Amino acid sequence: MSTDNGKRLNKYISDSGFCSRREADKLIEQNRVTINGSTPELGTKVMPGDVVKVNGKPIDAVADNKSDRIYIAYNKPIGITCTTERNVRGNIVDAIGHRQRIFPIGRLDKPSEGLIFLTNDGDIVNKILRAENAHDKEYLVTVDKPLSERFAKRMAQGVPILGTITKPCEIEVLSKYSFKIILTQGLNRQIRRMCEYLDYEVKKLKRSRIMSISLGQLKPGQWRYLTSKEMQQINDAVSGSRKTSLRAEQNLGKEVKQAVKHSDNKHTGISDRANKSQPKNDKNRSQRSQDKSNKSPYSQKPRLKGKLTLNK
Repeated sequence: MSTDNGKRLNKYISDSGFCSRREADKLIEQNRVTINGSTPELGTKVMPGDVVKVNGKPIDAVADNKSDRIYIAYNKPIGITCTTERNVRGNIVDAIGHRQRIFPIGRLDKPSEGLIFLTNDGDIVNKILRAENAHDKEYLVTVDKPLSERFAKRMAQGVPILGTITKPCEIEVLSKYSFKIILTQGLNRQIRRMCEYLDYEVKKLKRSRIMSISLGQLKPGQWRYLTSKEMQQINDAVSGSRKTSLRAEQNLGKEVKQAVKHSDNKHTGISDRANKSQPKNDKNRSQRSQDKSNKSPYSQKPRLKGKLTLNK
């Protein structure tokens, strides 16, 4: 049978508004999806006339003009969890209480607050998540102790977390304890991890903008529909999106990988070379190796450049 007119199962499910493609893949792997009564594999195509069910309930095909799609901007309060699992207390779906099935685009940590998008359009979710490394996300952050110029510079230039170096970003110090940061990355708990690496603790974190869309007058817990103009701006921004995460990691280059390696070693004070080759009884060689390892790239002027603004 020809599959030229078919649509990949995960896309069919996400286009229906049931969930994102990523979540659809999980459902398929868990054998919770059937096509015409049979359990399909990942990558199976849905043909015209096929009956697709999730958990035994039929999934309707998307309207040709996507007239049934909705797009929401939500000011997530602290304590709300960005999950569609209804058994999780304080889940974002129940918090909004929309009559249609919707799901968040990306996530915002439970202890954080601020702007997040929700939709029933799985296609736009896929595009935005693929393109997130190329678009601004703005946050307002409060920490536990006075900010220093060194802290601001290090944050702007990039710090090692999760086995990589964060991309250069824009930092603006707003007050003694607060700053604004604009990221083009979406690493897990990125801002909190960056601050922690520099011995600061985040006390408050609020996302105030995604791309060109700001919170505006939305109060915590309130939501609104995105306007047609805003959706046009988003579609224009992600029109050339492509999978960039792996390529971005590769583009960091050997210098960055070496920097991460040194950063890991600075906690032990002993370099890899010293660990592998030093004789146990050669104290002088051990000391020389330790001295070399203490010359971390982070004690020197970083090569990565960010944008820093200090408000005095």
